[in-house]
Amino acid sequence: MDDQSAETLGQESAAPPAEPAAREGSGARRRWIGGLVVLTVLGLLFVLPWWVLLASGTGWPSPVVVSGSVLFGAALVAFPVVMALGHGRRQLDWAARTADTVLGVIWVLFAWSVIGGVLRLALSAAGAGGRGTARGVAVGVAVIAVVLLVWGYGEAMRLPRVRRVEVTLPRLGPGLDGTRVVVLADTHYGPIDRARWSARVAEAVNALDPDIVCHAGDIADGTIDRRREQVAPLGTVRARLARAYVTGNHEYFGEAQGWLDHMASLGWESLHNRHLVVERGGDRLVLAGVDDRTAASSGLAGHRADVHAALAGATPDLPVLLVAHQPKQVAQAVTAGVDLQVSGHTHGGQIWPFNYLVRLDQPVVQGLSRHSDRTQLYTSRGAGYWGPPFRIFAPSEISLLILRSPVTPPV
Repeated sequence: MDDQSAETLGQESAAPPAEPAAREGSGARRRWIGGLVVLTVLGLLFVLPWWVLLASGTGWPSPVVVSGSVLFGAALVAFPVVMALGHGRRQLDWAARTADTVLGVIWVLFAWSVIGGVLRLALSAAGAGGRGTARGVAVGVAVIAVVLLVWGYGEAMRLPRVRRVEVTLPRLGPGLDGTRVVVLADTHYGPIDRARWSARVAEAVNALDPDIVCHAGDIADGTIDRRREQVAPLGTVRARLARAYVTGNHEYFGEAQGWLDHMASLGWESLHNRHLVVERGGDRLVLAGVDDRTAASSGLAGHRADVHAALAGATPDLPVLLVAHQPKQVAQAVTAGVDLQVSGHTHGGQIWPFNYLVRLDQPVVQGLSRHSDRTQLYTSRGAGYWGPPFRIFAPSEISLLILRSPVTPPV
């Protein structure tokens, strides 16, 4: 072997150890970039409201500016700490409540500060700038934010309204005309104890006299042991034909298989990529369910969204009602010839104007929509809330879908 060949071989032998180092360096850069993005977003969320309310030519007395600045600064520093304590490894409920509330407050202040800033620019262009305008905008933003936050908290904590929608399924037999399907989604039992709210929701569902009840995922945030009391009222829900549950993305932050098993212990059918057939008046309906679309990346064996596995063995000419957590899963439903998919996940945006950001990720934010000649999708705004305990211009709902057949049933 000559010297050049030996040198080349040496370089090739040294290459593999360098690859993990390169990957580690690339991962570190991504973490730094991710951290920088988070810090930038946090800075914008906190600094813009501070600027509009206190520092943009308002001319407030020094004690007002100083105390307000201290409050904003303390919130900015404390927020990532309580967020990590509440939603990180320690899962402290008090910290999660604090972080979630701060996040909701600052989001509302930020959104309306943007609107206030645009208004000030318009007024200045019209020759109506100055201290009076700055103070008027600041006071207006503060008052609107307080009113919306108080109202939004009440909306988040109230019993969801019943939203009734009739859905015609061309393949539905006349014996199933008028089938009452109640959709629950996104109950998100979490750090604020809502056991009594949960019991009232179960009573409201039973009062609707359902044939089928579907829970479309995101049942809780936290372990089964910590949320057991809040979930327990779901065991009292009644349905003549079936009660079905599928996982949402939040189940895959923890005990997804555990939640499937727990709901089965409460008497629900855990539709883990499978189906059952219900019958009424001599006609049949396939009720199928799939895992959330994030299941495959969770690392749990056997967990993935597989509509074809869910429908394996089903009679092809029967109508299909599919329960899938995310609206974007409708693409697979279309290819499988599903008649109606019911979903949640979006919360209707939960806090305006977040609905516009949700629309970038999902094909639908709420309501009934059509996605092919056969396939329709109903997206619930959800019964609960995630994170910030507020709902602003996105009311919660218990969905009552009345299935209609194009064929008039015999009298």
